[in-house]
Amino acid sequence: MVSRYRDLFIQLTLREIKAKYKQSLLGYAWVIIVPLVNLLVLSIVFSYFFKVSTDSIPYPIYLFVALVPWTFTANAITSATGSISANNSLITKVFLPREIFPLSAIAAKLVDLILTALILIIFLILFKVTFFPTLLFVPLIFLVQLMFTIGISFFFSATNAFFRDIENVLGVFLTLWLYLTPIIYSPQMIPPNLRFFLNFNPMAGIVNSYRDVILYGVLPSFEVFIPTVFISLLFLVAGYWYFKKRSWYFADVI
Repeated sequence: MVSRYRDLFIQLTLREIKAKYKQSLLGYAWVIIVPLVNLLVLSIVFSYFFKVSTDSIPYPIYLFVALVPWTFTANAITSATGSISANNSLITKVFLPREIFPLSAIAAKLVDLILTALILIIFLILFKVTFFPTLLFVPLIFLVQLMFTIGISFFFSATNAFFRDIENVLGVFLTLWLYLTPIIYSPQMIPPNLRFFLNFNPMAGIVNSYRDVILYGVLPSFEVFIPTVFISLLFLVAGYWYFKKRSWYFADVI
């Protein structure tokens, strides 16, 4: 059904992109500045004060390969969560598939992802990181990540339409999630008896898979990636079902 509203989807996506940086002095430069500042601060802290072992991989590269996909998912979820309430005038007056709003919010963040990915490529070249054939698996990993991001965004956006507290606590949730995911540290730093729980955190499997194919030239671990695929697919299906069920009442509560 969303395909029938392709033009509206494109317009909503473009509006989301333009609105974020409207009346901003630096405009789209913030897309690059924010992750680079985060990279700089985290690299200094975890390279000199709390040293993280990354074998032969420079820590800034080890971190940035994980930080780029994490930033996309975190920003996409944040933007999608408020998408229903932000479009209340359309929802209450026009009949259209409600899922178009969180999906367009996520699509807008793809522009940010492309820009930060280009910066990552430049960093890989500057640090003389070998480009392995396993890079061909990056689109597959991203597809899994996108399924998970869309699924959890459906959950949050639908729930936020009824309980605006979701937007208020989302920042805290994402911060906790960041530290529970091996992004600023390596999975090897987690006690062996606790590593099993990483299988229940899709972003852990996604981040580790990106590092495997980009930095180490190996295929994603079967034991890690397969559960990640199933959990991401489960989130997508369950999130869509939940969103559709709740969407009938959006016009009554926003």
